[in-house]
Amino acid sequence: MRRFLVWTTLLIIVGLALAGAGYWGWWNYFARFQPVTVSQNQAEIQRLLDDAPWVSAGDVTGSPVYVVGHRDSDALMRFQREEGPKLRTAGAEMRVVMFARPDLEGLAQSTAAERATVAELWLTRDWTLYRRWTDTPVANWTAPGLAPADGDLTRTAIVAGGRDFARRLGELLEPNGVREGYPVILWRDRQGFLKACACTDARSWAYIRDDLGAPDRVATDGGQTAEAVPYDEGGTAVPPPAGTQALPYPDLTAPPVPTPGRVEGQPLPQAGTAPAPNASGSGNPSARPAQRPTQAPRPRTTPQPQQQEDTTFF
Repeated sequence: MRRFLVWTTLLIIVGLALAGAGYWGWWNYFARFQPVTVSQNQAEIQRLLDDAPWVSAGDVTGSPVYVVGHRDSDALMRFQREEGPKLRTAGAEMRVVMFARPDLEGLAQSTAAERATVAELWLTRDWTLYRRWTDTPVANWTAPGLAPADGDLTRTAIVAGGRDFARRLGELLEPNGVREGYPVILWRDRQGFLKACACTDARSWAYIRDDLGAPDRVATDGGQTAEAVPYDEGGTAVPPPAGTQALPYPDLTAPPVPTPGRVEGQPLPQAGTAPAPNASGSGNPSARPAQRPTQAPRPRTTPQPQQQEDTTFF
């Protein structure tokens, strides 16, 4: 009886360990990347998104995909670069809402140029400005031509409003199980259900493509397939291995070879047409023998009479 209890206890422990390992693997590799179907605060969340001063390219007017984040989010920049063309192919409109992060424990998490740009975007909703901002490295962006937000009561209030928007959205999504992280992406699937996820990992983006019918790859204008840029775990682009970049090749174009018998300045005959006849009436200048150029006759000289030596003796 004691041996039976021991073996039964061991089997239970092993079974619980296997079940726990299986659940952890399912959650770690599958479940935690799935989006959340918003079931609470739907109306308020939708109203908040509709009233937000989002920016968009405006080239498509299909199902909207709201992307909320800040400039230092590498995941947001990567999502825009890799997933934007795919969503556009499916007819989805990407609407971006940017905000400047508040200070954390007395340390500023945003720069003066970032705050000025966010205030300008919320006022003008200029997509060209947004692309200029995101296409420029963070360290090189100085917000040229933009009014500073610091010291301006209106623009300072706009920056604070952006922070309140992000905070309020997080509060409304928290009861639905959306974890904290940016970018926060919200969309509606084909059945009209509101989905949301803190899509900091690229493995979450496949669910967005599936709901919207977007392709996994997009062909470029040249017919080639645009592959995703490889990134490491920290979100930094991985450079290609040495020796795979194209080398500058010299120009090997041969100089034009002069055509025999062609007069300088005369156009070449077109393909399939006979050459123009020359002055001698022959259509092929190479068919007649070459003639030696005539030389000017030399002037004939009259020989002078030779003077005879006088042999007279006196």
